[in-house]
Amino acid sequence: MEKRYNFFDFATHTMVIFALSVIILNIFSLIFGNDAEGYSAIFVLGNRGISAEIVFQFLALSALITGTRFTFFTYTFFKCMTISLRTICMVTAVIMEVALFVIFFNWFPANSWKPWLGFLICFGVCFVVSFLVMILKEKMENRKLDEALKRLQEMENNEHDLYY
Repeated sequence: MEKRYNFFDFATHTMVIFALSVIILNIFSLIFGNDAEGYSAIFVLGNRGISAEIVFQFLALSALITGTRFTFFTYTFFKCMTISLRTICMVTAVIMEVALFVIFFNWFPANSWKPWLGFLICFGVCFVVSFLVMILKEKMENRKLDEALKRLQEMENNEHDLYY
């Protein structure tokens, strides 16, 4: 049975991405904020935190990423693609979305390779962690479904034995 997504699913996924982004931004702010203060719009406050403007930009980006994820993993057009190809396309789209935000909101100098390298490393680590969490979650859900199926089969066998 295929799950139907609604606004609350979209909002939940958006807020999870947003919360993790803000936590990571604040950690980076504490570590690199003073060094990047004049270099990056993200760290305009130095190690004192993230500006409200940047926070709302990350909220918008989180919603866009969620929309991209839902597009690649729920719409019929993409269902004919393998999960690997959908994942590659989604990750590529997300990197392009972030690049547009970097350029449009001047998060860091777009022509400098160091912040791009930092972004790609951070994105890669976050992607691998989220991928591993997704695999673990799927294994746990499959285990629960297998246990429920076994219980159902045992109940059916017991009922069958009562009739014969």
